Amino acid sequence: MILVTGANGRPGSAVVREFARQGHPVRALVRDPAKVGDLATLPGVQIVHGDMLHPETLQPALAGVRRVLMISGAGPQLLETQCTFIDAVRNAGVEQIVKFSGKDSIDGFDTERFRSTRSHEQVLRYLVASGMPWTVLRPSQFMEVYFEEVPDLVRSGELRLPLGDTTLAPIAIQDIAKIAYQVLTTDGHEYTTYAMTGPEALTMTEAAQYLSEAIGKPIEYRDVTSAEKQREWMQAGYPPARASAFAQLFEERSRLGHSTVDLGTHRRFQVEPTSFLEFARLNAATFRGDSEYTVTPA
Repeated sequence: MILVTGANGRPGSAVVREFARQGHPVRALVRDPAKVGDLATLPGVQIVHGDMLHPETLQPALAGVRRVLMISGAGPQLLETQCTFIDAVRNAGVEQIVKFSGKDSIDGFDTERFRSTRSHEQVLRYLVASGMPWTVLRPSQFMEVYFEEVPDLVRSGELRLPLGDTTLAPIAIQDIAKIAYQVLTTDGHEYTTYAMTGPEALTMTEAAQYLSEAIGKPIEYRDVTSAEKQREWMQAGYPPARASAFAQLFEERSRLGHSTVDLGTHRRFQVEPTSFLEFARLNAATFRGDSEYTVTPA
């Protein structure tokens, strides 16, 4: 059996849906039963409840599991949550952990400089030291984070970000899910890190042009300061710690300025990369403000 944690979040739910699409059974761990949504109706999906921070709640989830895809919220408790979970998985006799991490597409980005990325590096060191076979998935920024710009797109026709001419190479979560499915259901991926980006390094001006084409409405990129954007995030209800972390991240991206596309993992697993324009067209109703979307967890 394969277990996917964080199964009601963006990447976790996408992986669970890919298992259902492929007709492969999967177990989905959620902490809050009220947030399962339609996952319980998908064929082959077994929902289990438990808290990664509390090993005593995880016995049903881990029983008979061979591999785990470890995903948890990116908040302040990520380090403690995932290290505690690694211990529980090892004690349960699971064969392998596949850790969902991240790798910024920006050239020269130092993950140790920022809390939001440093925690992942600390977890990786703990995972390696645990002695368990491991695999790491390291996607770049999700294309889905642009859903959070929908209020500005609808209200002012602007994509407002503090990036200047910086390029980013975002990846569609569905691409990651297809790769994760193959990693979790085939052998030979132990002690391997799979980095991945989307197929294009885009300026935000280019991203705005693609959004315009997809939704049939003019969208312009507006370069704002990180302080302005941080205020806007907080006004939108972001917790202060998250707004501050995002501001620091965008400042570093703006300072470094250039992204490199890496499609080696896509080629390795024969997954056709989704372009930003394709993604925008597939989600045109969301970008027009006509359908709901999920915001990044705190």
